[in-house]
Amino acid sequence: MRIAHFGLTGLVGAMLVAPSSGAAQLAPPNDAGITWGHIHLNVSDVEAHKRLWTEHFGGTVVQKGSLVTVRLPGTIMALREQEPTGGSRGSGVDHFGFSVPDLQAFLARWRADGLNVEAEFEGYDGRPQAYVSVPDGIRVELQEVPTLAVPAAPYHVHIYTAGDPEALRDWYADLFSMTPRVRGSIQFTADVPGMNLSVNPAEEAPAPTRGRAVDHIGFEVDDLEAFCAALEARGIEFSLAYREIDSIELGIAFFTDPSGVLIELTEGFDKY
Repeated sequence: MRIAHFGLTGLVGAMLVAPSSGAAQLAPPNDAGITWGHIHLNVSDVEAHKRLWTEHFGGTVVQKGSLVTVRLPGTIMALREQEPTGGSRGSGVDHFGFSVPDLQAFLARWRADGLNVEAEFEGYDGRPQAYVSVPDGIRVELQEVPTLAVPAAPYHVHIYTAGDPEALRDWYADLFSMTPRVRGSIQFTADVPGMNLSVNPAEEAPAPTRGRAVDHIGFEVDDLEAFCAALEARGIEFSLAYREIDSIELGIAFFTDPSGVLIELTEGFDKY
């Protein structure tokens, strides 16, 4: 299945409010040398997704070797052309969220390009919010932040688990030196520079993320080789051990969280 091209409306909006390159860097790391890195998507049409993430979200395409990414404030969207085995809903990563300065203007451009708005609602603090459907079954939550100086900025990734959400939150907080907190009505969340990770209980066991539209999430780590060695000493089993990939200028490693969410560790995305 090919995704329809997106129209001029979104492009004009992005051009008018495009962030400077400095606004799109990853957040400075915490004391453990860890910051948020990326969200990796399996998509049926990379070119269509490049247009979507640049025109509607104000991103900048960066390609190194075979790796296609879109740089946004505080995060990288990595794109792999591969038909996903399913959408984000029903997997371990149900959705992720962006703040936008004017929700109704965003939704008007979204609808004008033939894209679906799943729901509009009032958030926990009365803030206008919405869910939009990104092609390939990717669910994105939007919240309005009128003071935001860029077209869009990520603020959370939402994990669902069949296990204990508090225990999973604590696992992430311990492993990545994150700060636990309550976010609105969501009890079990934790912050790493650049992103909030929220955990909810699932009514049914979610599918593992590998192969789904949201294939995996990623943390950027200083001195990744040493960090991986420390995780191995703690009993973490890597599905792909630390290695350096010169063609994409990254150090990488993979393992899976207790709920089936695939995690990539990287060193080098902060230079994209």
